Order: sequence, then C-alpha cells, then structure tokens
Amino acid sequence: MASDAELIGRSLEGDREAFVEVIYRHEGAIGAYLVRRVGRVAAEDLLGDVWVAAYESRKTYDRSFADARPWLYGVALNKLRRHWRSEPAEALVPDVTSMADEWDPWPAVDARVDIQSLLRAALARLKPEEREVLTLVAWEDLTVAEAARVIGIPAGTARRLLHQARKSLRNAPEVAALLKIPSA
Repeated sequence: MASDAELIGRSLEGDREAFVEVIYRHEGAIGAYLVRRVGRVAAEDLLGDVWVAAYESRKTYDRSFADARPWLYGVALNKLRRHWRSEPAEALVPDVTSMADEWDPWPAVDARVDIQSLLRAALARLKPEEREVLTLVAWEDLTVAEAARVIGIPAGTARRLLHQARKSLRNAPEVAALLKIPSA
C-alpha cells in the first residue's frame, strides 16, 4: 500500500486518482473534525473547500512525512479560521457538545445538570491555542507532535499548551460542578 506521501507525489506527476485515494483515506476524520468544530451543515461546505485547497497546495506538502493526516488537519484549520472570521462574534465558540452525534462525556452525571453549557463555558475559558491543541489531541487522536505540525508551532510549545489546557480544565468551576467536587 502506497503512503500518502507517495500518492501525493504521484498526483503531482499527473495521476489524478492518486489524490482521490488520499481523500478516501482521510475524508471521515477530516469531516468529523469539521463537524465537531462548526456543525454538520457548515462542515459539509467546508469539507469541499478543504479538498480543493489541499489539492491546489499539494506541491507544498513535505513528503518526508508518510502520513498526510496532520497536514490535512492544518488545511482544514485554515479553512475553519477563515470561516470563523466571517462569523458574528457570538458564534466564535461553537456548541461543541452538540456537534458529534450522541456524544456525552459524562453519562453518569445527573440529567438535570446542563452539561453542554458547563462544558462550553470551560472550553471557552481556554486560550484559543490551548483549545486547539487539546481538541486535536483528545478528539482527533493526533499526537502532540502532529498537533504542533497542524498549528505550525514547535512540539514543546504544543506540549506546554496541552498541559495548560488540562490544568485549566481541572481547575475550572464548571468541571468541578459537573463532577460534584466541593469548592475549596
């Protein structure tokens, strides 16, 4: 089986089907990433834009990396940023808990607790870079080094941001309320 890097190289040599194979390999992951960030309707529009942008910029892909998934997340993130800039300010922090079907991070929590608003508030308190690293590692199953490649920062900086995000969430009053941790 050819690596993504090999397929991208072949597409640059004129093999159009090679890039289609890269899309088939990663469309589920990239599509789910977009859905979790902006909802299903906007994600459907953005996904097509991601593939067009990836195809047009494939000559810039560093073929020393066999797996194109982190690069594709980077392309998707750029499209998301452009999308968010066009949105009203109140829509900048999406309702992330309602974006993935049947996703409930704490199923044992009393149903009366408004989990969505509490989690949204805790995530909204994170710095954008912390939130981005956290979601790429936690939801997209990327390594910290891969998340760093997506965002375009050093791996050490990504590790620091992830640590800060986790620490902030542990100390967030919203998370304490969800887990029924008494206030100090």
